[in-house]
Amino acid sequence: MNKRERRSFAISKSSTRASASSDVIGIFRRAAGGYGFVHPLEAPAGDRSADMRIAAPATLDAANGDTVRVRMSRSVDVRRPGRSGEIVEVLTRRTTRFVGSFFVAAQTGWVQIDGTNFARPVAVGDPGAKSVREHDKVVVEVVRFPTHLRDGEGVVVEVLGRSTDPGVDALTVIHEFGLPGPFSEAVLADARRQAELFQEQVPADRKDLTGRVIITIDPIDARDFDDAISLERIERDHWLLGVHIADVSHFVPVGSPLDQEAFARGTSVYLPDRVIPMLPEIVSNNLASLQPGRVRYARTCWIEFSSEGIPVHAHVERSAIQSVRRFSYEEVDVFLADPETRSVEMAPEVRGLLGRMRDLSRILRSRRAARGSLELIMPEVKIDLDTDGRVEGAHVVENTESHKIIEEFMLSANEAVATTLAAAGAGFLRRVHPSPDLRKLRQLTEFVSELGFEVDTLESRFELQRLLGMTRGRPEVHAVHYAVLRSLSRAVYGPQEDGHFALASECYCHFTSPIRRYPDLTIHRALDSLAAGRRPPADGLAELGVHCSLLERRAEAAERELVKLKLLLFLSTRIGLEMDAVVTGVESFGLFVQGLELPAEGLVSLESLPEDVYRFERVSHTLCGLRPGHSFRLGDRVRVVVSRIDLERRVLDFRLHNGRAVPNPAARSAARSRDGAARKPKQQKKNGHPPGPHRGSKKQKPRGGGGHRPRGKKE
Repeated sequence: MNKRERRSFAISKSSTRASASSDVIGIFRRAAGGYGFVHPLEAPAGDRSADMRIAAPATLDAANGDTVRVRMSRSVDVRRPGRSGEIVEVLTRRTTRFVGSFFVAAQTGWVQIDGTNFARPVAVGDPGAKSVREHDKVVVEVVRFPTHLRDGEGVVVEVLGRSTDPGVDALTVIHEFGLPGPFSEAVLADARRQAELFQEQVPADRKDLTGRVIITIDPIDARDFDDAISLERIERDHWLLGVHIADVSHFVPVGSPLDQEAFARGTSVYLPDRVIPMLPEIVSNNLASLQPGRVRYARTCWIEFSSEGIPVHAHVERSAIQSVRRFSYEEVDVFLADPETRSVEMAPEVRGLLGRMRDLSRILRSRRAARGSLELIMPEVKIDLDTDGRVEGAHVVENTESHKIIEEFMLSANEAVATTLAAAGAGFLRRVHPSPDLRKLRQLTEFVSELGFEVDTLESRFELQRLLGMTRGRPEVHAVHYAVLRSLSRAVYGPQEDGHFALASECYCHFTSPIRRYPDLTIHRALDSLAAGRRPPADGLAELGVHCSLLERRAEAAERELVKLKLLLFLSTRIGLEMDAVVTGVESFGLFVQGLELPAEGLVSLESLPEDVYRFERVSHTLCGLRPGHSFRLGDRVRVVVSRIDLERRVLDFRLHNGRAVPNPAARSAARSRDGAARKPKQQKKNGHPPGPHRGSKKQKPRGGGGHRPRGKKE
């Protein structure tokens, strides 16, 4: 485990040290202006209300992501409400390696670190070292972190190349996030040993399912297949669903080089132009992959449903399967649109299987909705790349019925396995999605009420579900669904019995993707223990959950950052480009917006808004001016123009098209009260001027954003 991952294990020790005083332990992030914020460790992720502001001179030498100790300030600054303090100690460095651009000044080499982490460049000494050229992207090991009083020092450890060269953007993000490189020879040798031991036949200790009609459905460009499906109608008109998952644990023994490497990586990383796999391709793309026509080892979860879709029995067994057909999602969608189609060739028994899968999945989806499962409609746009990895366009990722069929069966298997382990009293790594904070739900209730939706308290999941249903097909759909997403907690891994709020599941785990997720591999091993008559050990599960959650977030952040960087490079030669966008965030200093056809996210700063006096309403996610039409709300659709790009700081600035807002008029009419009269702004003074004004001409520090993470195949 590297230094970055070890930070999670230092948290408990750091928190103990802090408990003896009034100091607060948290994670630091620096703003573009040099000041920063510290998010306390005990505060919920995503909830910024507890953040402490740290003035630039009080940031010590902390960098983004560092775990720090903060001494709270006793003085109160009326100009800056909220808590503030000073950093008195950096407890754990997130990283000591950074990526930036090299240049020479006064016969000394310097590197301007990418982003807003360091306000000033870092000195790296001899400009001739490593044969680095002016403006090359380089990796720097920082040996002395900068403060507001002194410059930082570092050494160039690797030269990546020109920022515009193909592939350099991906290398930049890989080094910036400390993503793993090629597999070591020891790991590859272990994989080759597993290949030598494997024989493509059915062992005596496995259930022979090679005669069953089993298929896989995956993206058209998939190289590994970790799940397959069979489905039959049995006596009493019941359904027998078989979810067959690649038996990765057979090839990755506990403690082996393969296991140690998989643990260190935690997850496969899906970047726009490459995949960094958790396991070598010998295992992930061959031995464990459920390829059609090949005998492959699986872990089969059998679930018997009544005709109404009620699960009546489930069990898991070791099996050997032979997939009869590999489908792409697109092929299945063609069949679903016309079950009699002959444009997609398949045997009659396979055609019957697809029909049964469609019917059962619809029943299960209806039952899941009835128990309160939430379904958010979020626009997802994936960038299209040319052969050099450069952006050439984008397309909407549609969640078609074929996707929903597989998702429904994977959800059922995950829940059935978790329930089986829980019933046996086993400790295991659950997928936990905590209930939302009640304060956020009350704020959400107020927000949607101002949009014109009549709701009771959204502390009820069924009322929340009803709200999402009411927005479908209405202009406010983006506003409401973005607001709901912001109100939800982040899903994590852990042994705690907190359930999965969004799925309305009391007991849930990840079982279906062991090729690409380490938590799934641990579930397979827990099932092995139960089958051998042993109770799986519960020791260390909390720490393992933190470890896997951190690596999952690292992978997601790296993907977002590379999408962002590729879009910035694409737009840097297209200043003045117009696009339709949706408001994804509202702050006192401006609007964050994301393109609808191209998922570039940036800032429309307050100073670039039409001249007016603006009031920022945090609860309603609104910047509201005094003049008609000068009101901007989360989820509004606007027309924007690319106005400025700073590649080094990764900042994208937009301005409104023609200097004015173009929100959907229907969304504005919905903001009126039920009797048709326009709502008055809350807390408005008698003279008509709201408190806490922000003027459009006021200078604000902008910050950039990134694109969406593409929808995963399964939760």
